[in-house]
Amino acid sequence: MVTSATNFSRTGLSDWLVQRVSAIVLLAYSLFIFGIFVLYPELSFEQWSGIFSNNAVRLFSMMSVLALCGHAWIGMWTVATDYLTTLQLGSAATSVRLVFQLGCALLITVYLLWGIQIFWGS
Repeated sequence: MVTSATNFSRTGLSDWLVQRVSAIVLLAYSLFIFGIFVLYPELSFEQWSGIFSNNAVRLFSMMSVLALCGHAWIGMWTVATDYLTTLQLGSAATSVRLVFQLGCALLITVYLLWGIQIFWGS
């Protein structure tokens, strides 16, 4: 049995739902960005900046960053609990898993704050 060091989620169903909803948001955002490149093949920096100065695009971009953070957290938590087990690591498994998950949480937080600064900063 795997002991959970940092399980911030509630149930397997909620994890599954977050993964699927976040994947749909990320797909929609990817299609949106792809559509911009298709519609404007000779896109200049000024046009690109104009598109992303629209608050609706900024909001959609932030929703995508949040979806990416949630998707990444659940994915990395699943990898940690599936592969960093006592069978491979012995008694150090919980400590290794905790360090790995805290590192992932720190990195995801940095990416979230960086995304906020990119889309809403000056």
